[in-house]
Amino acid sequence: GDCGPLPVVPLAKPVSGGSTSFPKDTKVEYRCDPGFVKVPNLPNAVVCLSNNKWTDIKQFCNRSCDVPPRLIYAALKEIYIKMNYLPPGSVVEYECRPGFRRLYPLVGKSTCLENLTWTAPDEFCEKKSCPTPREIENGHINVATDILMGSQIFFSCDVGYRLQGVASTFCMAVENGVDWSDAFPVCTKILCPEPPHIKNGQIINERDTYEYRQVVTYECDRGFAMVGEKQIFCTVTDDTGEWSGPPPECKGMEDPVTPQKTTTVNVPATRVQPTPQKTSTVNVPATGIQPTPQKHTTVNSPATRVRPTLQKPTTVNAP
Repeated sequence: GDCGPLPVVPLAKPVSGGSTSFPKDTKVEYRCDPGFVKVPNLPNAVVCLSNNKWTDIKQFCNRSCDVPPRLIYAALKEIYIKMNYLPPGSVVEYECRPGFRRLYPLVGKSTCLENLTWTAPDEFCEKKSCPTPREIENGHINVATDILMGSQIFFSCDVGYRLQGVASTFCMAVENGVDWSDAFPVCTKILCPEPPHIKNGQIINERDTYEYRQVVTYECDRGFAMVGEKQIFCTVTDDTGEWSGPPPECKGMEDPVTPQKTTTVNVPATRVQPTPQKTSTVNVPATGIQPTPQKHTTVNSPATRVRPTLQKPTTVNAP
């Protein structure tokens, strides 16, 4: 035998693949028209019986709202998650997501309306707050907005210190509460490398380590002079310790008097003319004494080879 034409089902179409012959025990399924969904527990197929008749089938498709709205602060309760038939009048319930807490008496429900849209549920959950961040020694915490679930805080260190650990952390859901996603960092001292040592000199009161802004002072050995700055200090660039400049040098001390170049002058064997002086009058008897020009002075001397003692303008009478 062969069953006749397939029965007509409201709001659905058979999936027959274009077949026109349906022998005994043939099963044909139906699919809901666009915009409609299958009602749970209602059959959506027919079977050709031995009497050449199809099994009974009723309308199994109906209008339904789409998936309920997804909320940031809440999720559908588990019993509603797998529902795909939600006709007008259906009500679904939500529960707060991890990291949020319930605000009473607000209601976490949404209803499917006749126009197949959902009512907006109350915002019945609020973010939980993470523990107040403790201060970090020799550093700072920057709270960008707040310390509620999902927020982020940032860490920084004072000059001369570097972060050991994370530079930021988030407030996140942990089990039934909220907490910071990472352990807080610590700020450790930045040290400069060992200071350079110098030849013919040494560091005064040298330390084992040098921190930011600490100073190294040099001195030269006896008999050596310092060239350059006697002090350098520890600075920080890009979280790395470095010295402010090169160390001084100790140079051997030179003689106190610097020799001058020698100048040689050749003078011919001729009589050197005296350098003209101011006009002076000197009366000298006929002796071999050569007068020395002086300021205007009159001297009378006997015929001896005695040089006069020069005084202020005076007249001397010899016997």
